[in-house]
Amino acid sequence: MKSSTYGYAYSVYDMDGSPQAVTELDLSACHPNSIVDRINAMPALKTSTAFFTFLRANLVLPHSAMSSNPSTPNLAPSSLRRSPPTPQSHSRPATPIPTTTLDEEDEIPPLTLEVLTSKPDKTAALKLIADSIAQQRQTASSHIITHPLPLSSLIAALAITYHFFLSSSDLGTKLMILSSLVTTYLLTVRYLTSPFIRLAESITPSFLGSDSPEDQDTVIACRYGGEIIGVTVLHISRPAGQSDPNFKRHKQRGSLSSFKGGKGVIRAWTVKSRYRGKGLGGDMLREAVRLTKERCGRDGEVGFARGHANAGLIPVGGRGEDNRQGEREEEMVLPEWLNRGWLRRSERKAAQALERVVSEFGNGKRR
Repeated sequence: MKSSTYGYAYSVYDMDGSPQAVTELDLSACHPNSIVDRINAMPALKTSTAFFTFLRANLVLPHSAMSSNPSTPNLAPSSLRRSPPTPQSHSRPATPIPTTTLDEEDEIPPLTLEVLTSKPDKTAALKLIADSIAQQRQTASSHIITHPLPLSSLIAALAITYHFFLSSSDLGTKLMILSSLVTTYLLTVRYLTSPFIRLAESITPSFLGSDSPEDQDTVIACRYGGEIIGVTVLHISRPAGQSDPNFKRHKQRGSLSSFKGGKGVIRAWTVKSRYRGKGLGGDMLREAVRLTKERCGRDGEVGFARGHANAGLIPVGGRGEDNRQGEREEEMVLPEWLNRGWLRRSERKAAQALERVVSEFGNGKRR
């Protein structure tokens, strides 16, 4: 086979392999005279032209797509465009949310101040007083542990033991003996504060007086919903020299003149720990002062009892018995030098709060 610039020569053979005449096709005289002929002369260009012609015939861009952002073109025909699906189109019909009012939900529990009369309520009030005494043990223990005198004694004992007895011992022995000293120190603190637990356990119904309602102390409680969160025990003492039969006789006549000239003695005053610092204690003190002046007259005095429930005092010869008149001798749970830091400070705050309440009533009377 031989070829020229625009032609090819082919050799044809018979079945037996003998060559025949050669036919030569010369295209040198065929010069394309137009752009279409030139394109058609090259098969690759012809295929590309057919592809772009097809796109031009089938591709229709709407005006909105032409004016949109070129980075995100919408090439679909305008008749086939669909809006993007929304969550509502594939979900169930939305059900209206029922509107609830405060009456349908849990209402805010009421906060009330009342005088307790039922036995279960008084039992709950006494339990709250006992819990406050048990909490005093924790406060007293923390105060003793960090008190300068006991703490310096512990440090001195550790130093002396280490210097004279453990200087040549191994590390395990040192740690064991020094830990034993610290444990002994903590057990001593626990023993010193254990009377607070016994005092808390002694708060029984006899703390309020005898079983007769007219001789029992007045229990003022602050109730939040159905829970008692604050308690004040008020004892109204009669004037000196007045006997109980006179009180009963006046009581039968419907008169409280037997209390004229008496005074109010607060024997317990506590609020649950989580509700402290919200003014509930002051409200109970105001109610105690009001009841005292109502029964004893405008000049009736109000004060805290020396042996109130949280005074850290235990009557000698009896625990939790009726000692409202202070006739029974009392002893302190802790020495006085250990009470000065925490117990006396709390008593001063309570006395100041009572003085403010009494001054409020005095100012109101002068007005």
